[in-house]
Amino acid sequence: MDKLIVEVIEKYKDDISKRWKEKLEEQEMMNNLQVMSKDLYQKTNEEFLGLIYSHITVKYNESNDKILEFAEKLINMGWNLSYLTQGLQTFRRTVLEVLFEKVSVNEKALDTYQEVDRWIDPLMNGLMDASSKNWQNTLSMQKVALRELSAPLIPVFKHISVMPLIGTIDTERAKLIMENLLNGVIEHRAQVVLIDITGVPVVDTMVAHHIIQASEAVRLIGATCILVGIRPEIAQTIVNLGIDLGQFPTKSTLYNGIQTALSLTNRQIVEV
Repeated sequence: MDKLIVEVIEKYKDDISKRWKEKLEEQEMMNNLQVMSKDLYQKTNEEFLGLIYSHITVKYNESNDKILEFAEKLINMGWNLSYLTQGLQTFRRTVLEVLFEKVSVNEKALDTYQEVDRWIDPLMNGLMDASSKNWQNTLSMQKVALRELSAPLIPVFKHISVMPLIGTIDTERAKLIMENLLNGVIEHRAQVVLIDITGVPVVDTMVAHHIIQASEAVRLIGATCILVGIRPEIAQTIVNLGIDLGQFPTKSTLYNGIQTALSLTNRQIVEV
């Protein structure tokens, strides 16, 4: 940054800090104030302001890394990205305000604006990138967790297991379903597997193809697959699309499927 601007910032540091904090409170930009103590908010402001000042005097890479670490910490704690971006924008406006008040820079006003922007803009871009990466990582972890939880094979009787499916089924999830299904059949020594599609909103040609593949894979390792949870609208869609599910038993409800599974394993439900 230009030497004159740095000198002005250091000389009027207290004034700049006071104005910056007042502007933040005036803007009421922090919704977090409703759920956190005033002391924590003020402490965070002090830390943020200290990092901004260090960015002026310390080597760029070192100070930039510290600001990004600070940003990541706040985002992980649930703070809004707007606190960081608006905080920097407010600091820029405050610095320019003080410069034009305290120093005669009117003749080169455009140069002054550009100099301050060249200092602030990389920080803004870094914050946006860090936030985007954090969001993408969080989304990826959520997707992995959801996939792991959304296709379990649950043993309900000896040699009988159920796989309840919920939500849409794409190619990637179908691979996970197939993997969990085959591993579960072997682990639980299942002879009959009921795939429950009650929670699947749409069964199109692609979904049916994945189900048929799963059924065939189960058959190849010595077990039988029963498709249950076929609602009337799903049945109509299957017929209209000309999908052939005749390779394995299909039942409208899980109860009917369990009755068939018990029959296949030489057992039955007896009312007492």
